[in-house]
Amino acid sequence: MSTAATICASCPAGRAGLAERVRERLEPLGVAVREVDCMSGCARPSTLAFRAPGKVAYLFGEITEADLAEIEAFARLCLASADGTFPDARVLGGLRLKAIARIPG
Repeated sequence: MSTAATICASCPAGRAGLAERVRERLEPLGVAVREVDCMSGCARPSTLAFRAPGKVAYLFGEITEADLAEIEAFARLCLASADGTFPDARVLGGLRLKAIARIPG
């Protein structure tokens, strides 16, 4: 499995083409971006999952285009982290408030 970001295509931002804008930011970093029909995050749409081999996986909700810079910064931090964790969540900026789940790797 390679590092991947998955975006819900049925959420409002997904329907508005968020995946393409995330793809423009993350694919140059080596992160594959894909869309799925539904991620069951309807209580906090639009959802984005981030997974990397052997690392903690993250699920974020209420993602908008305004989060693109923080999504890119998060991806850089996660790629640089040995296990996908951070000593202080504040480095994630506002994205830390949009975290739904952190899943052990």
